[in-house]
Amino acid sequence: MLYGIAAATAALLLAAVLAALLRVPALRLGILDRRRQRPLPVLGGLSVVIVTCLVAWVGEWTRVAPLGDGVGKLLVAAAALAALGLVADVWRLRARVFVAGTVVAAACVVPYDETGVLGGAAAVAWIVLSALAFRGLDHADGLAGTVGVITAFGAGACAAAEVMDGLAVLLSVFAAALTGFLMHNWHPARVGLGACGSLFTGFLLSSSVVFTRAGYAIGPSAAVVFCLGAVAAADAVLVVLARTVARHPLLRRRPDHLAHRLRRLGLTPQASVVLLGAASFASVVVGVLVHSGWTGSEAALWVGGGALLVVLALFRLPVQPPRRAASTQVTGQLRVRNG
Repeated sequence: MLYGIAAATAALLLAAVLAALLRVPALRLGILDRRRQRPLPVLGGLSVVIVTCLVAWVGEWTRVAPLGDGVGKLLVAAAALAALGLVADVWRLRARVFVAGTVVAAACVVPYDETGVLGGAAAVAWIVLSALAFRGLDHADGLAGTVGVITAFGAGACAAAEVMDGLAVLLSVFAAALTGFLMHNWHPARVGLGACGSLFTGFLLSSSVVFTRAGYAIGPSAAVVFCLGAVAAADAVLVVLARTVARHPLLRRRPDHLAHRLRRLGLTPQASVVLLGAASFASVVVGVLVHSGWTGSEAALWVGGGALLVVLALFRLPVQPPRRAASTQVTGQLRVRNG
């Protein structure tokens, strides 16, 4: 207990300091996300990965908090995927490359002896989709980090209920490191997660939930897994639906995510993140209650219904002002300047 508190505190402070330090070389080397309104250095995710792995390794090496069977392999796979994401941040890899890397990493960590072949295949698919969904969730300052912290606490609670102490400590350390990073990522962000941090976050969280649900029936497990990743899943469904209907490329960034559409409703960047964080908290609580047996898996239907309602409502909201209105506004500005 005391080690867990000390490890989480150290992870928070180290991540906050390291994220600030890595911002400078990221700016100098041009490791930036140029697809936002302003170029944003994206080595903040690397600080989360380094601190999480370092603190977890210290606990394993000293045997004060051993990770347990399979958890060490899970962390290694997550770190390897983070390295691939870092390469994507620096050299802009094609999306199919880190999709293939995520599939390989997921296939290496699923406990097939407990899930079976079909359950293992479904688990691999879910891990891959979750990692990519978190990659897409990193479209607004503080959003992926906020949802990640909340989900990590929920997954940690599920791991603690299964007496997986090593996994629970790992998730608490990760949540603390992500919180330290959020000190620099809240709007206006000074550093971003990038592919390195977002893939690491989505992979580690989804794999951890698969670990805690291995051996359980598929129906309740699907309910828990969905509730813990409901916000990322809703964002992914909304994006795929909107781009498919509009016939836009699925992998090309557009301002059509959840936070973008909430801002079109008049919410500030901070308010949209807080609202989505509250939605994530509510769905995660339901997932933890289902896992612990305090409520039936039918409660996940309410989460799914609410997510579907939000997706359909925001889908009808235009993500950009009409071209005619935009051109009229520009013409008016030119007339004022020339007048």
